[in-house]
Formats: sequence, structure tokens, C-alpha cells
Amino acid sequence: MLIYADNAATTKMSRAAVDAMLPYMDEIYGNPSSLYAFGQKAREALEDARRRIAACLGCEPMELTFTSGGSEADTQAIRSAAALGTRKGKRHIISTAFEHHAVLHTLKKLESEGFEVTLLNVHENGLVTPEQVREAIRPDTCLVTVMYANNEIGTVQPIPEIGAVCREAGVLFHTDAVQAAGHLPIDVRAQNIDLLSLSAHKFHGPKGIGALYVRRGVLLSPLIEGGAQERGKRAGTENVPAIMGMAAALEESCAHIEENAARVSALRDRLIAGLSEIPHSVLNGGPDRRLPGNVNFCFEGVEGEALLLLLDDKGICASSGSACTSGSLDPSHVLLAIGRPHEIAHGSLRLTIHEETTESEADYLIEAVRDAVSYLRSISPVWRDLERGKMPHII
Repeated sequence: MLIYADNAATTKMSRAAVDAMLPYMDEIYGNPSSLYAFGQKAREALEDARRRIAACLGCEPMELTFTSGGSEADTQAIRSAAALGTRKGKRHIISTAFEHHAVLHTLKKLESEGFEVTLLNVHENGLVTPEQVREAIRPDTCLVTVMYANNEIGTVQPIPEIGAVCREAGVLFHTDAVQAAGHLPIDVRAQNIDLLSLSAHKFHGPKGIGALYVRRGVLLSPLIEGGAQERGKRAGTENVPAIMGMAAALEESCAHIEENAARVSALRDRLIAGLSEIPHSVLNGGPDRRLPGNVNFCFEGVEGEALLLLLDDKGICASSGSACTSGSLDPSHVLLAIGRPHEIAHGSLRLTIHEETTESEADYLIEAVRDAVSYLRSISPVWRDLERGKMPHII
């Protein structure tokens, strides 16, 4: 049995996405910047995809710029806001301590260029509050960037309320919605969002393609120079097949967003209930405001990497955190941000399920994790000391 439970890392492409891409690989393969009719067919498809994606986000087509994915979109959004701030003498940026590294590393680079960055503390439930944002805004703040839903623990932030605080203060608001798009309803107008990043492979689209929404009137600075593609904001021939796949995948996901969320949330809660029965375990992030398919636990006395290997032997694909840091031996910065001690953060497990996950698969996941945790504890000298009272339990 193979159970894929790492959908936060990437998703299987939908049939709709694959079918949408194929004609633009072997039939309508012209360059959309070419003036002849064959190229213009590709241009028409490109702009049709832009309109369809915009409809899913509640924005205008011309407010979308296609990128290579979420990391590029995050970087371009933040750097564009920083450039606008510099022109106005504003060089202060607010974010959170548990953002994706695409955001945190960009902010670190900006700090080296003279910007001041405030990283808000995250509560144990995995949330920041609009009040925290309001208190952190200063006269020289040029940007607030808060992720829509956390990629590791799945907690969903109060985006409309944070956006309202920023709008009232006249500060640009960006959200990394890579984990949220296609899984949660998004309306950039109603939610007071100025800039938003998304990536197709998180909602059953192809890898290597994403988009950046930029509210009309906000000047976007190009990261890549060279051509006039994407209205001069992102040079390079557009990846028409991937864009068509992204549009099809997002449309399909948004069309079924409520029914999918209800079904997947029920399975998520089933997993949380089952894993909570394992002694000395803890759910990371609150049980309520979280993505439908995200389950993240820490197990005391267990190393996350060893747990993943045992689960792999049982046919389970899982993660101990972000796919972007899977080669790192350091504990998750997200878990540290919500107050987990280093020794507990090392024993984390992220299961991210999807629309096709079954109840029997969820039950198998619970049983497999329970057995793996029990085995690892049985051979752990640290666990032996904990059980004998030589060290106190943390969980």
C-alpha cells in the first residue's frame, strides 16, 4: 500500500491540468510574443488563462503576473514594496517569525541593505493577531507580509482583519497564499490584500509555475530583466503549457472548494483524534483555524527523521516539516516560533492529506504512526530515562 500524505510539499497533477497542457506542447506551441497568427493563438490562450485565474481570486486579469512559482512571487512582491518604500523614505517591514524561507531570506537580505525588519511573535496556537500588526506599524513602515496559511502547521491567519489594519494605516499588505490557494476561498478585494503569491503545484497543477497578484496602482519592480513579457514586469517567454495547467487546476479546485474542505477536514480531525491518543504527543497549532488537510504532531522521545524512514517502510510518504528544508538537521523554525523546545521540535511529523484520501487510509496512518513511535521509544535511551523519572517529561 502506498499512501501519499505530503501534499503540502507537492500534489499530484489533476487530469484536468494534464489535459489542458497537452495541446500547447504539440499543437499550439508558438511563442505568445510572436506577431504571426500561430503565435497569437498561444497569446489568446495565455490571456484566457489569466482571466480564469483572476476570476478565482477576485481580481482583474491585468493584476496578475506569471512567475516560476511561489518563491519568486514572494521575492518580487517584497522587493517591489521595499523599492516603493525607499522612494518615500520608509524602510521598515513587518512579518512573522514563522514565514516560509522565501520570505524570511528575502527580508534578511533587505536587512543587510539597510531595512529594519520586525518579526512578530507567534502564539502557541500558531496565530498572529491584527492587534499585533497594528501595534507594530510605524510611520516608516512600507510593508506587512503575513502568510495566509502556514506551510508546516497549517494554521490560517486572520487575513481580512490584518489587511484592514494595513489599509487603514496606508501600508501595503502582502500574503504568501501558496498553501491556501485552491483550498480556501480567496477574494483579494474583500480581504484587503494588495499583493498575493501562489504556486500551481500545491493545488494539483504543474511545478515551476505560479502567479503574483498586484493590486492596480501598486508599482511592480522586475526581478528578471531581458524582455517585455508580462507587461515588462517579468522577462522570459511565458510557459504557456504550465499556465494552462495552472488555470485548469485552480478552476477545478475552486469549483469544489467547499465540498473538498468538508470531506478532508473530517479526515483531518479523525487523524488528530487518533494521534492524540499516543502518550506524550502534542498537536502543533490550534485545532480550529487550520488547513483542511494539515496534521502536524510532535512526539516526545522520537526523532522525526527516524519516524519518516519507518513510515516509508510502511508505504507512507510524510514529512517532518517544509520540503524546502528537508535536508536540514536543524529543528523547524516554525515549531520553535510557537514555543516548542528544540528536543521536542526534532520529533515532529507532518501529514497532509488530499481529496482522494480514504477513511481506511486515515486509520492505517494512525496505526502506522502509533507502531512506529512505540518502536522508536522502545530502543531510545532518552525515552528510558524519561520513563524512569531520571528526566521530566516535557509533553
